Amino acid sequence: MLANKTALVTGSTSGIGLGIAKALARQGANIVLNGFGDSEGPQAEIATLGVQVAYHGADMSKPTEIEDMVKFAASRFGRVDILVNNAGIQHVARVEDFPVERWDAVIAINLSSAFHATRLVLPAMRAANWGRIINVASVHGLVASAEKSAYVAAKHGVVGLTKVTALENATTGVTCNAICPGWVLTPLVQKQVDAKAAALGLSNEDAKKQLLGEKEPSMQFTTPEELGELAVFFCSPAGANVRGVAWNMDGGWVAQ
Repeated sequence: MLANKTALVTGSTSGIGLGIAKALARQGANIVLNGFGDSEGPQAEIATLGVQVAYHGADMSKPTEIEDMVKFAASRFGRVDILVNNAGIQHVARVEDFPVERWDAVIAINLSSAFHATRLVLPAMRAANWGRIINVASVHGLVASAEKSAYVAAKHGVVGLTKVTALENATTGVTCNAICPGWVLTPLVQKQVDAKAAALGLSNEDAKKQLLGEKEPSMQFTTPEELGELAVFFCSPAGANVRGVAWNMDGGWVAQ
């Protein structure tokens, strides 16, 4: 379905980003990965799916590096057809205790990076009259949790950016939508599970159950594979007139 298309997925060396990259690759899209940590393993995984894969290590808090990454993707594959803005970090603290530099970092990586990547890929998408911009927001783009002021503010911002981008391109073949996962057992969330287990003297399994029980009625984590299939739907002909939605996959979190 996506043969000869190119997908740039930020924050894709693990977790949700890698899950989405693999789902798009299974549909035939060439992939540009980005992220910290091991890049060789994820590149090898994607290559086994029979598509071309490249990696760019842009620091998503730096606009000049994002620009370099988009230029790299275009020079390697022609242009970016699908942009998945997934890069994200987290810091947890009360508002009055929140370190200013952590606030700035969360906003830069979780929100501003999506703006920069979007503005850079849009001209080529519009020229081709086809493009898909998929922003990985969060259930925290729709509702709040205590002690996550920067993350919640950033993810609400991502949902707003999604709507504006969709409206500005509504008469074109370029769509923009957001995916809003609930709990996904990524390395980021595993750290929260580990912290809860240590703080409360729980086993890891009991800490997971407590984490889910606080928010997610289904009592199960959403998987990167499920999120990847939703991204594939947005890229399919059936998703052509889905524009500006914030689609939660959250086990009933927001339904409460």
